[in-house]
This record gives sequence, structure tokens and C-alpha cells, in this order.
Amino acid sequence: MSQFTIKDDEVDIVIGALQPDLTSFMEQWRPFFSRFHLIIVQDPDLKGELKIPEGFNLNLYTKSDIDKVVGSSSNAISFSGYSCRYFGYLMSRNKYIISIDDDCIPAKNSNGEPIDAISQHIINLTTPATPFFFNTLYDPFCEGADFVRGYPFSLRSGVECGLSCGLWLNLADYDAPTQSLKPDLKNSRYVDAVLTVPARTMLPVSGINISFNNELVGPALLPAFRLAKEGKVRWETVEDIWTGMCVKVVCDHLRLGVKSGLPYVWRQERGNAVESLKKEWEGVKLMEDVVPFFQSVRLSESAVTAEDCVVEIASSVKEHLGPLNPTFDRAAETMVEWIKLWKRVRAN
Repeated sequence: MSQFTIKDDEVDIVIGALQPDLTSFMEQWRPFFSRFHLIIVQDPDLKGELKIPEGFNLNLYTKSDIDKVVGSSSNAISFSGYSCRYFGYLMSRNKYIISIDDDCIPAKNSNGEPIDAISQHIINLTTPATPFFFNTLYDPFCEGADFVRGYPFSLRSGVECGLSCGLWLNLADYDAPTQSLKPDLKNSRYVDAVLTVPARTMLPVSGINISFNNELVGPALLPAFRLAKEGKVRWETVEDIWTGMCVKVVCDHLRLGVKSGLPYVWRQERGNAVESLKKEWEGVKLMEDVVPFFQSVRLSESAVTAEDCVVEIASSVKEHLGPLNPTFDRAAETMVEWIKLWKRVRAN
């Protein structure tokens, strides 16, 4: 298996804290988090001090820290709700970031054993991805698998993995209309597989359980697309879906891979789909324009970094989507502001 080693001090685990007491969450993850440095970002709208158990190597960022770092950009860039995780990405100085939301706990595999999501994300990032030819046995670098007959030998070395998208059991990532119509629909299927998403294929990334190479694609994971009535919970935001399409375009252009599948986490209930329906419906409609745009956008040869790519995507958003809805204009402007902020923070 072609795999390189990630040292523990090369990893940051980023947690966006939307609840005041993280004790239960942290204790359940302790066996898997304790080796690594943690970045916890408190939702700036959450008042009071967080309850965090002792024994972890961590940095905690609050609203005052966000205001101090972001400054005048705060009007354009919002870190409210789940978006607070992006501030953790901004502040990380490590090569790899693993991000797990505070409403998730370790899942169990088909043998009833707790899943080490952190190790699986590291495996995904350290083994090559194969975006340019699909392997019908999924990830050929997984234990017990290989390339199938007919797979070109010239492509078998693969490319570096930029983004790993984990899944979750229990509460599936349905939109508000689907969850409202099927309130009892849960995800109980544990599929022991990882696959590389093919090049030029979009996917709805969720920031709930992901990892990525911060040096290669970090700037492309950004808080830019906000609805007029944006809320905090999963049904009231499509920001991470927009972000996922941005980072997928960047990965395709830079010849990096995106993986989906393992590892699983167990996601607990948060939010009300019926109450959120009105807030999300605007985003559901806008996706009908967003997806074809990202499927067709192409970047120039001069875009050689993630920062370059995001600026070019923003320009294209303004030109092609801006006339359709002011939400797109705001997203384009915020993407440019984010890259300026990203560069400024890293220059210090």
C-alpha cells in the first residue's frame, strides 16, 4: 500500500462549539482525540464560558478572539453557528485538519466496535486518490483491494488526496423538504468502503465530519455563501455545500483527489426540519443554478494555488451568477475577502 506517515503534531482537530457544555462530547472522543492538538471555536452567539473537561491539548477561541483577528472583515465574513469551524481552519498552522461537529459521537462498526474516525481520515489523506478513472472495487489502496482488470497502469500511482468526506449514522444529511416528509427516515447502513469522487463530478460536501490537507486546499474551505434568512442548524444553511463545490473545482484543477465514505460518526438530533423549511427553501432553489455553474467552470493555467483558484472562481461567480441573485454577488465578494484575510493571518 502506498502510504506516507502523518505525525501527531501535524494534525489539528477543529471543533465548532454550538452547545455550552462539551463534557459528554469530549469524554466520548477522548480515546481518539487525546493524541492530537485541538482547536475549539465557540459560536460567537453563544454566551458564557464553555465547559470543557481537562486533559486535552487545546486552544479555545471565542468571540473576542474572532473580532481581534478578523477586524474590519467581520462585516463580510460571518462565523455564526456552524460557520465558527472556519475560524478554526483559519487559525490552524498544521498541515492536516480534521473537523468533527459537537453533535457527533463515535459510531460503531458492524462488529459493534467503536470507530476511530481520526485514524481513518488520516489513512484517506495519506493514500493516493484516483479521480481520473473509476475503480469498481472502490478504493484500490484499502486493505484487501487492488486495481481491477483494465485499469490503466499509467494512472495506478494516483494523486494526492486533498479532502476526505466522512459519513454518519442515525441522522442522515437530508434536506428540510425530505426530512419533513419522512421524519422517521434514518441512516442505519454501515458501508465499509471508501471511494474517490471522479474528476468533474460535483458532490454535496457537509462539514460535519471531514479532513483535508490544509497546505493544499485550506483556503478553499471558506464561509462565503449565506442565505438571506440563514440559520444555525443543518437545515438552515447550504454554506458548506457551496464550499464543497468550490473545493472540488479546486481539487480537480490542481489534480488532487476527494474521497467519500469511511469514517462514520454517530450524529445526534439537532434542529427541526419543519420549522427550518422556509429558511432553507431559498437555498434549495438556488442550487438549481449553482450546480450547473460549478460543473462548467474552468480555471486558467495561471491558477496554481488554492488561493488563486478561489479568486478566479469568485470572479466567475460575479460574472455568471451575480446577475441572477444578489446572494451570489455577496458570496463572490466574501470569497475575495476571505483570501485576503487568509493571507494576512498567515503573514503574521
